[in-house]
Amino acid sequence: MIFLVLLLLYFAGELYIFIRALQSIAAAPVWLKILFSLLFWAAAISLFLAMGLRNANLPLKLQRTMFLLGASMMALTLYMVLFLLCTDAISLIFKSLKPYSCLLAFGLTCILLLAGYINYQRPKLNQIDIALDKDMQGQSVKIAAISDVHLGLGTSKKRLAKYVDIINAQNPDYLVIAGDLIDSDINPVIKENMQEELARIEVPVYAVLGNHEYISGLKECEAFLSRTNVQLLKDTTVVLSGGIQLVGRDDRSNRHRADLAQLLDSLDHSRPIFVLDHQPYELSKVDSLAVDLLFAGHTHGGQIWPGNHIVNKMYEQGSGYRKWSHSHIYVSCGLSLWGPPFRIGTKSDLAVFTISGSK
Repeated sequence: MIFLVLLLLYFAGELYIFIRALQSIAAAPVWLKILFSLLFWAAAISLFLAMGLRNANLPLKLQRTMFLLGASMMALTLYMVLFLLCTDAISLIFKSLKPYSCLLAFGLTCILLLAGYINYQRPKLNQIDIALDKDMQGQSVKIAAISDVHLGLGTSKKRLAKYVDIINAQNPDYLVIAGDLIDSDINPVIKENMQEELARIEVPVYAVLGNHEYISGLKECEAFLSRTNVQLLKDTTVVLSGGIQLVGRDDRSNRHRADLAQLLDSLDHSRPIFVLDHQPYELSKVDSLAVDLLFAGHTHGGQIWPGNHIVNKMYEQGSGYRKWSHSHIYVSCGLSLWGPPFRIGTKSDLAVFTISGSK
């Protein structure tokens, strides 16, 4: 139901922009209006075509172009509508502005999207020191943590290579991935042999599933990950150096996943407990169960304004780091993103935890 409402709002916005654009080129030749109409609506539906034809074996460059063009139209529609409403309102007072209001709105939108694209290129490094009152055998452990890479049509092998360079530059002891490593289509990941870049990660890698692995196809995603250096944790625990017990939860897309309390029952609570869970729900429960550190993603921090304000209302903690009564909780905005390649009001991020104990 929510998807249908958003879809209707999207096409209502597209129609509003289309009508205002035609009004602004009213004096143009008919052929130009027809050409503009064809190009406009082709761009408007290109994202849906790219997703609908994902199994049609189209050239990867064509698929990626369609996906990014269509996704960019989503962001353009949002800001064009907002700017058009503003410029149309202003033109009621300054009537000489009315013939140029659409062009002005388009110019402001392009400037904003360009700034958002540049912002997306520069993930923020968040270094967090966590001192626990627990025995870590005198060790200090450095763990890089990422989420929501969304490998596929949106995040290419070339971009993944840049992310791997950033991760390796931190010299961590481990890398953990809180889901949505793969986007909604596994085919581009396989076609580009992205496992070659994952193999360049210089430390042990642990990951949990996200909702997008379920969307893309769980069996296919698991088969791909089995050919990489990424160890998948599905309601299982591994022990890292310093005695850190890393608990990887299956995504809540699996309604039969294990209860967190059950997963923690068999653990040594005198040792650090680090939970990976893609979606940041029931954080109060996590805190009550005395989890030392939880790392999640999924929200993207809202990705583009005003989404950042929306996710902060939807979740107990929409993004960033927070120390609860017991638990240290970090909700990542994602190293990459889904859809429109813009960050407006948010930052992509990479967290690096340095965890030390009392002994």
